[in-house]
Amino acid sequence: MAIKFQYNKTSLQQIEKNLKMRQRTLPIIKSKETALRLEVKKCKEEADALQRKLEAQISGYEQMYALWGEFDTSLVSLKDVQLDTKKIAGVRVPILANIELAVRPFGLFSAPKWYFDGINLLQGLAKTAVEREFVHAKLHLLEHARKKTTQKVNLFEKVQIPGYQEAVRKIKRFMEDEENLSKSSQKILKSLQEKRKEAEA
Repeated sequence: MAIKFQYNKTSLQQIEKNLKMRQRTLPIIKSKETALRLEVKKCKEEADALQRKLEAQISGYEQMYALWGEFDTSLVSLKDVQLDTKKIAGVRVPILANIELAVRPFGLFSAPKWYFDGINLLQGLAKTAVEREFVHAKLHLLEHARKKTTQKVNLFEKVQIPGYQEAVRKIKRFMEDEENLSKSSQKILKSLQEKRKEAEA
């Protein structure tokens, strides 16, 4: 990215202002990136733990596989999922507040005894599955924010700050050269005027 500038004091002041702003902002963006990186790592660990928990619950479900043919799966349904939001390193992420499951009434005396265990197992499966999906969505949001922040850090560090520093150097060098030329031309003019005065005298 080429930085547009002019060889004058106004342009120099503007570029120095932009450079200082980026140099002040860079540590903040870096700390945000670090915080997001840690959150992504925590979220990945949480997602892995929920995946293992779900697999363990499914294996418990498979142990009772022969009985599930008799079970009415419509007894348990997802009623509501309540969300909240939280800011993590400046990024708004949803937080799972509550999962509400509905259990439809059934005949206590006509249903087999293990129906209660089946309902508990299904409730556990449903809650874990919702939590896992939710954590995956949160992970996606955090990873996206981290990538954007990393891009911004790289843009500032590798492109803009060096570009502005180079522009400041070029303008200062140009202005110094111009000043030196001006001084030299003044000296030449002065010596010419002195020679004319000597010639006239």
